[in-house]
Amino acid sequence: MPQLGYTLSSEEFGPTELVDIARRAENAGFDFLSISDHFHPWVAAQGESPFVWSTLGGIATVTDEIEVGVGVTCPTTRIHPVNVAHAVATIDEMLGDRFTFGVGTGENLNEHVTGERWPEHDVRLAKLDEAMDVMRNLWTGETTSHHGTHYTVENARLYTVPDDQPTVIGSAFGSQTARWVADNTDGLWCSGPKSEPVEAYEDAGGDGPKYTQLHGCYADSENEAIDTIYEGWPNGSIPGELGQELSTPAHFEQAAQLVEREDIAESGTTTEPDPQAHIDSIEAAIDAGYDHVYYHQIGPEQGKALEFYEAEVLPSF
Repeated sequence: MPQLGYTLSSEEFGPTELVDIARRAENAGFDFLSISDHFHPWVAAQGESPFVWSTLGGIATVTDEIEVGVGVTCPTTRIHPVNVAHAVATIDEMLGDRFTFGVGTGENLNEHVTGERWPEHDVRLAKLDEAMDVMRNLWTGETTSHHGTHYTVENARLYTVPDDQPTVIGSAFGSQTARWVADNTDGLWCSGPKSEPVEAYEDAGGDGPKYTQLHGCYADSENEAIDTIYEGWPNGSIPGELGQELSTPAHFEQAAQLVEREDIAESGTTTEPDPQAHIDSIEAAIDAGYDHVYYHQIGPEQGKALEFYEAEVLPSF
């Protein structure tokens, strides 16, 4: 059976609200949660960007059984992999086998803030590869030194570590990264019902869980849902690699001026209040090869969406 999850959008809600949404999602019957790790929101209208590792500590204290994943962290630029390893080890200890650590090569939006140059994709992937080596060595609880191409670590030891290595799921959109994910992580993380990353991941020998996020807005009418997305999540309709390359929310707002309401209606984002539309969206992702599918409710109506999914969508699965 597929696992169905719910998005905790760090771009749209403060930490206390996210903790409360996590508790309510568990009560609604979702199998897992995914929380985004952002320094900036995509556009200023979203309005938030709490530190994900502090928020996860709160989530650990108010949930009992639901699985929790970070979808996803870039452990390479804005924050040194030593510090990411420290945070992951602590949260993994708090959540136990409920925690999944998602990693990716990141977006300029979040990573440029320390003034480090934003490199091309091949360099970002090489940095991620080296960062994973650093973190896995630290998670053993042994003293670690590392003198690599991108990172230096001297006599570092984590004393609070989980008994087993944390579960790591890698984000991929193209075939090159999907092959890296198959070789270096425990599963695949993606966005949307795209079959190509799944095929590339499996062709490279990947056989772990496969996660994807579906975007939508449940509202009283489709027009209301489209209006909410247009105002609060226009970045979802910005094409190509701009999501990785633009550096500020202001730049995303400028690019979003090219987005029309019709683009949102045609983007694959679920905007109909009909339960079958949401069920069909999930089934399309399952048919594309994903076994962990999670829903992002765009906008403030989180309680209404959770009640809708609990009553009308989750029972179908």
